[in-house]
Amino acid sequence: MAYPYVSDREVRVLSKYFGDPMQRRVDTYVERGGYQALKKAFEMGQDAVIDEVKASGLRGRGGAGFPAGLKWSFMPKQPTKPHYLLCNADESEPGTFKDRELLRWDPHQVIEGVLIASYAIRAKQAYIYCRGEFFETTQILAKALEDAYEKGYVGKDIMGSGNDIDITVHVGGGAYICGEETGLMNSLEGRRGQPRVKPPFPAAVGAFGMPSTVNNVETLSAVPHIVTHGGQWYRQWGTEKSPGTKLFCVSGHVNKPGNYELPLGFPLMDLINDVCGGMKDGKALKAVIPGGSSVPILDAQECADCNLDYEGVQTAGSMLGCASVIVMDEDTDIVKQVRRMVQFYAHESCGQCTPCREGSAWMLQILKRIEEGRGTEEDLQTMLDMSRQMTGTTICVLSDSVGAPVVSSINKFKDEYLALIRRGERVGVA
Repeated sequence: MAYPYVSDREVRVLSKYFGDPMQRRVDTYVERGGYQALKKAFEMGQDAVIDEVKASGLRGRGGAGFPAGLKWSFMPKQPTKPHYLLCNADESEPGTFKDRELLRWDPHQVIEGVLIASYAIRAKQAYIYCRGEFFETTQILAKALEDAYEKGYVGKDIMGSGNDIDITVHVGGGAYICGEETGLMNSLEGRRGQPRVKPPFPAAVGAFGMPSTVNNVETLSAVPHIVTHGGQWYRQWGTEKSPGTKLFCVSGHVNKPGNYELPLGFPLMDLINDVCGGMKDGKALKAVIPGGSSVPILDAQECADCNLDYEGVQTAGSMLGCASVIVMDEDTDIVKQVRRMVQFYAHESCGQCTPCREGSAWMLQILKRIEEGRGTEEDLQTMLDMSRQMTGTTICVLSDSVGAPVVSSINKFKDEYLALIRRGERVGVA
């Protein structure tokens, strides 16, 4: 089975076997070198594994970009309590569809990464927390895990090493907020999926009150390759501060949307024009959301010199996030798209924090009013003021996610808001 839209500019490390259903079989995975990295990790020792991941510069692929090896090193070295490794597969950010593909096509790669990370942080129990809507994907992962248990790669005395690590697949209830690490932990414990106040941080008090580490699916998928080949090998791609490859989820008005694995630092316009075959129907580029719907929008001019790494996208005026690139052409109704994003976040707010619960709902009402031609110019300043009050004032960053597209769209596409407002004034909409 051919995987659609593969580019010759890709560096397919994690995505090498996308489109090959044979890779789901444990025997095929082992024949192709699978679980050898786990064996090597056992031989290296826990601290050496952490040092190698640190040397690679691998940064968390869930959006924050925090160094993975450094996060692992926060876990106590002499455990007096059980440790837990939590694999975050609750992929719910609009525009993001990479973790689903990693689980669907190469589940053993994820499982091996989970095992190595668990060993490194001295955890004997790991959980893979899957998005509730991932029915097919979860079935594939569960079957792969069952096969790995049967072959002795998971469970007691793995490969005769004396190491015991169990993995449980846990399916969430379909709430966006459970993708936030502490919301995930609450949900895993059977409580409401609401984020926790930090500190204490998960490395001190995490799942079930025990030291825990949370890593994204893509982050853990890179770990077997780093252990096998070394941290310096991984650094041959990317930039000094953003090493390695990254899966970019491209959607919107391009000829070839999809997942592309590219070196970090790859030029945004090369991704659109070369890798993705250019703009659909030959239309002009209007805007790009480079990291999922929770980050600021870039206009066409800002996209021209934007390189897709953590620092490059920040310089351009946005954030890389989980590298979900949403491309919008000249005919896109920016106000409508921002309203849709705010509507999503208003619906998914857990309601715990007042600025998020009330602010997202009121922001949605204002945007709807503007769309209907009943808005005023004062509404724009009101939304900017609300965004400032919603940013950095809540337990998690969902509230910030509402403000980012609103503020950036008003600053860069204010004329579109004014056109709707003035059209309503002309026709006398009450």
